[in-house]
Amino acid sequence: MPKTSTFPFPTHDISNDRIKLTPFNPDHHGPTFIHHAIAAPEIFSHMSINPWNSLSDLQSAFYNSHDRHILSYANPESFAYAIIDKTKPPSSDDAEGELAGTISYIKTSPTHLSTELGFVVVLPPYQRSHVAANAVGLLLLNAFAAKEEGGVRLAEKMGFERIGVTKWHMRFIKGAIMGKVGHGRGLPPGSDPEDLWRDTVELSLSWEDWLGGGEEKARLVMDR
Repeated sequence: MPKTSTFPFPTHDISNDRIKLTPFNPDHHGPTFIHHAIAAPEIFSHMSINPWNSLSDLQSAFYNSHDRHILSYANPESFAYAIIDKTKPPSSDDAEGELAGTISYIKTSPTHLSTELGFVVVLPPYQRSHVAANAVGLLLLNAFAAKEEGGVRLAEKMGFERIGVTKWHMRFIKGAIMGKVGHGRGLPPGSDPEDLWRDTVELSLSWEDWLGGGEEKARLVMDR
């Protein structure tokens, strides 16, 4: 089981006056995350992975030896950060605030200098606040600052362009009994009646967009 990430880019703390992103440590941050996740399984409703019901479930995702698992340390395309809310008092999770969720780089390519933001989970007590906008903004600022190297509405506010919808993109096996949310358009012939399917909105933000006003849009949303 890999215990350290194989991500090819620098992984350091990223912060502003409201939020800090620090590498997610399954053993250190996991207990608090699971405490909230068990009480709110709906945070997994639109994700490809099923709800975690124990700390060992969370740890097995990160320590998975399969290099294609979205969160595995063995996957060089992904890296997860813990979101720390610095407006809250120090906690057992971090001396600068409370654990508010997690956010990741996924599908990262050193060759094409590209990445995606994924597995964005803001825990229920920190939703509808400054947390999501600042976490996304910090990860964008960090990505576009590397010279050498969840929502749809929030992404569009940050300057992302909606480029299309991939219909029937993801199958949630037994999703109806796993708390998943599908697109509500029925099922293909021969499907398991407990399966659900999801469409995926595709959004893009390029270097050209970033330098042409995208950074200013991101900072405005973060400062609200």
